[in-house]
Amino acid sequence: MTVLLEMKDIHKVYPNGTKANQGVDLTVHEGEIHALVGENGAGKSTLMKILFGLETPTSGEIRYKGQPVTFQGPRDAIKQGIGMVHQHFMLVPSLTVSENILLGDELRKGFFSLFRDRKRELTEVDQLIQRYTLKVDPQAKVEMISVGQKQRVEILKVLYRGARLIILDEPTAVLTPQETDELFHSMKELVKENYTVIFITHKLREVMEISDRATILRAGKTIETVQTKNSSQEEISKLMVGRNVLFRVEKEEAKPKEPVLKVNHLTVPDDKGLEAIRNVSFQIRAGEIFGFAGVEGNGQTELIEAITGLRKIKSGQIEYLGQDLTEKTVAQIRAMKIGHIPEDRQTTGACLTSTISENLILDCCRAKEYRRGPFLEQKKIKGFSQQMIKDFDIRVQNEDALAGSLSGGNLQKVIIARELSKNPKLLIASQPTRGVDIGAIEFIHREIIKKRDEGTAVLLVSAELSEVINLSDRIGVLYNGEIVAILDNSTPLSEEEIGSYMLGIKRQEQEAVAE
Repeated sequence: MTVLLEMKDIHKVYPNGTKANQGVDLTVHEGEIHALVGENGAGKSTLMKILFGLETPTSGEIRYKGQPVTFQGPRDAIKQGIGMVHQHFMLVPSLTVSENILLGDELRKGFFSLFRDRKRELTEVDQLIQRYTLKVDPQAKVEMISVGQKQRVEILKVLYRGARLIILDEPTAVLTPQETDELFHSMKELVKENYTVIFITHKLREVMEISDRATILRAGKTIETVQTKNSSQEEISKLMVGRNVLFRVEKEEAKPKEPVLKVNHLTVPDDKGLEAIRNVSFQIRAGEIFGFAGVEGNGQTELIEAITGLRKIKSGQIEYLGQDLTEKTVAQIRAMKIGHIPEDRQTTGACLTSTISENLILDCCRAKEYRRGPFLEQKKIKGFSQQMIKDFDIRVQNEDALAGSLSGGNLQKVIIARELSKNPKLLIASQPTRGVDIGAIEFIHREIIKKRDEGTAVLLVSAELSEVINLSDRIGVLYNGEIVAILDNSTPLSEEEIGSYMLGIKRQEQEAVAE
């Protein structure tokens, strides 16, 4: 196959001494889907930011279509036919789909091109959508469309600007399984038209399913490039982490005790005032993991927000260790030995403009152990932060680094370290391993099991059905805002069996759900 891109001996050293890339080599063929994999902090995103002109390499050479190139910024990369879809979308929510696609390249008409040619804009965007079968309403406001549709808009943006090499940074991190399937279909269709895709991911199942070849990075260095069809998840994971990784969760049988959380006949509205959760009842006992399965958008977010005080309920009761939570503030709930790993680490999980140390003590900075009168005990905070960085393997230069400078997976570790260090009696874990590499997933799973075995009640929500099955002792299935089944997982359930409840094909009798 024709070599489209060569990146040779790429080094990137930041002013603070951080070595993100240390002699990386990458060769991409025209018309292939090339996976770029590695642990959090391995240098994948930095390498692609260099390719797209967002970062300048300290040293090394980039050759594109056989010619040496130097990009001073994204515009230079775009002119060469390179486009990038970032992990966190770069869209304007208040604008329409077509306005976002054309932003900066609007079509004009009239005297001195004073006026927008909106009719022609809509026609061109519609033709683009039809050509690439990336279905989305061009006139819909971006703030009103699903996450999967937002990603299609991002892809349409780069296609509109003539990209032939498309970089997708963690594209499935926030997608449902159905949206992931649709994305993969679109990627395959693009490759049929001789487009080339570089696909950054942590998910080895996806690497095996969609890629032609995979380049593995570890600690900022290229380890190996493999033909996917001749490799395996086990081989790639070992190259990523440097050791064998267990793909199964090892745990002993749960020994549940008294109920910690009781939810009775709960009804919760969504942002439009419609009932996202309807008459839901369940309980979680100390020493067990209760997992929720369900296609995203069936009320999981609203349920978690209601329990954690982030959303007002319409009716029902939430009881924690005999106390009614329904009128408690977020601060009061946080002070009650309840840990919460939120689904959106950037918006509700962390303060990106604060340091790692500040994030680790966000809700305990008023505790006596960290204060001397009105002043913070900086020495104790530093010691605690350094211990958390070590215990949770947070890849960072020091505890004074800004949270916003971390990779997604390392930021997730900061949040998990903060929540687990509280020794919570109830742990609410929503998408705990989203966007996290295979080695970190294994670690996070062990920590959640450890908390369960210490007597913590765990409420787990995950879009990864395999994660729900592997971790949970009991599984509740949400469909259209209702619990349609509560299943005992002492004998592991199959994805097909749970899937039939998730899609509303099957439903337990109400008596069984209540039990």
